[in-house]
Amino acid sequence: MRGAAVFVASLLVVACSSGDTEVSHWEGTPTDASFPEGGINLTDAYPTADPDPDAYAPSPTFGGDGSTAFTCTGKTLGSGSHDENVTSGGLPRVAHLHVPTGYNSSVGAMLVVAYHGFFEDGLEQEVQSRMDTSSDAHGYIVAYPDGVADSWNAGDCCGDAWTNSVDDVQFTRDLLATIEADYCIDPKRVFAAGFSNGGFMAHRLGCEMSDVFGAIAPVAGVLGIDPSSCTPVRPIPVLDFHGIEDPIVPYNGGTPIIPIDISGVLDFRSVPVTLAFWVTSNGCLAPPVQIFQNGDATCTEWGLCKGGADVVHCAISDGGHQWPGGVALPIVGVCSTDISATDTMYDFFVAHPLP
Repeated sequence: MRGAAVFVASLLVVACSSGDTEVSHWEGTPTDASFPEGGINLTDAYPTADPDPDAYAPSPTFGGDGSTAFTCTGKTLGSGSHDENVTSGGLPRVAHLHVPTGYNSSVGAMLVVAYHGFFEDGLEQEVQSRMDTSSDAHGYIVAYPDGVADSWNAGDCCGDAWTNSVDDVQFTRDLLATIEADYCIDPKRVFAAGFSNGGFMAHRLGCEMSDVFGAIAPVAGVLGIDPSSCTPVRPIPVLDFHGIEDPIVPYNGGTPIIPIDISGVLDFRSVPVTLAFWVTSNGCLAPPVQIFQNGDATCTEWGLCKGGADVVHCAISDGGHQWPGGVALPIVGVCSTDISATDTMYDFFVAHPLP
């Protein structure tokens, strides 16, 4: 068993599912008296199995054919799932790797590094995002790294990695070097995604590893470092997802509506401030244009950006602290079935390789 039980035992993990019947994943409001005054501990909130593996949610498209001219010789490992072990900063680290059935060891594959949320690990991120299904359908590799003590040093929050200043940026570089030694990876098609604390991490990697990642896709996370210290070496495309009713990382910034059971006071930047930073950093000239709307999901794009580094934001009008189209978490609000974050990411990544 992993850690203490979630405080609200009557709420279960429910899959975001398709269909005409609306499924509610929220009982009460963030201020409901059923929530403990001391805050919630999400340790056991994350899913370990997908109760609805055939669930479907739509997604916008961005173009791009995903082709590659990159080839390899001498790579011998094949498809399947296994752990990649890395030593970084003197610490033993691990990432869970999913290599699709159609992987060809002589042709450069796309790689997505997906960072989990606080209190979560890579295996839970694997289940929650349903990214293995997309990986198998489209032929790309996914790495689900584990943070130190289930946390990332991503800026404003949280855990041992943050308080002990773990160098998770260097860990990412070390992890990529290890994966690229074992598998045929197209260096122009390496991307970062993340949820919550992992979404903060994706933003940080956009600041510090734009030389490596073609694009980033944070979910339920905002920029957690001082904008003055975010100096990417090139404009980097950003695809951002956030629930407007997120009670953990509030859309308009500030402290969590539902307190997280950690020491210290959290005070997050808002989603609009985060987006404005990336739009300005990328030199986007076009006014925002709505490119997708389905139910509670609306995606807006800022285009005509330097180097084609467009910024896209998908807002979920009643969405909570969730991965849209993924396996829902209890306690923290509605998980939208009106858009698939994972499928949208895939199409966005295909359209935005590293120049």
